[in-house]
Amino acid sequence: MSAIVTDQFRINNAGNFLGDVNNSENSYYVFVGLSNPSAAVRSTVAFGRNSSDSEWNSTDRVKPTDNFNYLNHTKDTMIFGKKITTDNVRRVIRKVQWTKDTRYDMYRHDYGNDNQAPNGATSRLYDADYYVINKDFNVYICISNGSSGINTTGNRSLNEPTLTGLEPFRPTGASDDEYRWKYLFTVSPSDIIKFDATEFIPLPNNWSTNTDANIANVRDNGNADINNNQIKEIYVEKQGIGYKNAGGDATEVNIVGDGSGGKAIVTVGTDTKISDVQVSVGGKGYTYAILNLKDLQPTVPNAELIPIIPPSKGHGSDIYKELGADRVLVYARFDDSTKDFPIDTKFAQIGIVKNPTSIGSTEIFQQTQFSSVSSLYLNEFPSASSVRIGDLLKQPILSSSDEIIGEARGYVVSFDEISTDDANPIAVLKYYRDRSLYFDTSTGDQTDTVGISSIAGNNGQVYDFDPTSGQNIAGIDADGLTPYTVKINPNFSGITTNPTGTKVIDLGVEFKNGVAQSEINNQSGDIIYLDNRQLITRDSRQKEDIKVILEF
Repeated sequence: MSAIVTDQFRINNAGNFLGDVNNSENSYYVFVGLSNPSAAVRSTVAFGRNSSDSEWNSTDRVKPTDNFNYLNHTKDTMIFGKKITTDNVRRVIRKVQWTKDTRYDMYRHDYGNDNQAPNGATSRLYDADYYVINKDFNVYICISNGSSGINTTGNRSLNEPTLTGLEPFRPTGASDDEYRWKYLFTVSPSDIIKFDATEFIPLPNNWSTNTDANIANVRDNGNADINNNQIKEIYVEKQGIGYKNAGGDATEVNIVGDGSGGKAIVTVGTDTKISDVQVSVGGKGYTYAILNLKDLQPTVPNAELIPIIPPSKGHGSDIYKELGADRVLVYARFDDSTKDFPIDTKFAQIGIVKNPTSIGSTEIFQQTQFSSVSSLYLNEFPSASSVRIGDLLKQPILSSSDEIIGEARGYVVSFDEISTDDANPIAVLKYYRDRSLYFDTSTGDQTDTVGISSIAGNNGQVYDFDPTSGQNIAGIDADGLTPYTVKINPNFSGITTNPTGTKVIDLGVEFKNGVAQSEINNQSGDIIYLDNRQLITRDSRQKEDIKVILEF
């Protein structure tokens, strides 16, 4: 079947995403996760991970898989999420930087398989380099590049466009390159900081309703219903021959079609060929047009003059359609301003999750950020140097008759030594758990193994760490050794602690009997984007600016 999904569908979906983010009933979060992208113990395997950090950091790292199994695992290994707001999301387009001596394509409404953009060799307008951003972050669309049927590639651009007027202009320079540019907008300083990227240009939000004076002026000037100024350019495909008024005064003719009011001034050279065409009145309402040349009384009517039809009502009226804005950039900054996102952790996954729910509830989580790991408030622990991210944690779970019925397990995400005072030692250990803790450690899957078939040790059931059992939690390092144990303080409840009696420390999450849960239901929400990245190690002087490009 011969069918297409159009570019306008993609552009519309990008706009729908922004609208969805702006909807107060929704909550979108950028999240980071997977602090141990390799197996906790050497010579073992773990679901969704590589055998070592070096392998993960290579091109051979595990690729994200779009199935429920992998995404559920991802939800279990999330660490921290930050809410996406309208201020932190923008439509973006490819970055085309103005560079001297470059040939740019002009805007045309009719690029296709039979009429490719000559410099980009593409049949798709939005893949052509027909717009630029200059050194001052001004964005322009190329109305004309000096091209014609006898100069199909146009000229090299010699003069950087810098003006910010409302009408197309020729930039000044040592020589005329015959380019005409139309100013659209200037990227704001705040958007440069947040959204500027090597390969993309951010567009202003809410173009159709934006109250910024510069934007409103460009938008209204591009509305032919207001100013009768739609068509800006006539492309001379064929000059023809035998036209009246050769070498004389130019003649104004009508632009006819399904619109109205358009006029153009046609100049005929001494060779009776049409040498130049300039729009005098742009008119309005055109989706197709032709020049009525009857007043030039051609002996053989064979000139081909193509009025270039802007998108929407005119250039600048709808820049999302004009520039093909089918991508969205999402920005988030992660720093050490909250205990929810530990300073000493690592992460190897970045993603976006929609509408996670609050722990113990079906209500959509609405706070500005969330912690999705569990935490233990400790009063017995080793030195911080002994505990490493990714260490395996184990605690025997006893029955009422003190028999071992299973084992609580987890992976260390963070270890925060708050107080080493002998009288009041305090540390907070954060962890998560996922299916690899219960799968066969030699296969990483559901293969039957000792400890699951037998009741001793781990019986395959998921258990929570028990603060009241009196059983220590063993920390197991990459060599499979147990260099340390920790113990939960069951007497602590609250969200703040005051170990020195003078400084109150906000722990970020609320503890009950020494244990704090994730702030969200980990298996809730929909992951709409996921990226496995090289492992990033955090420290106290570090901030992470995360920019995610969504292409629709």
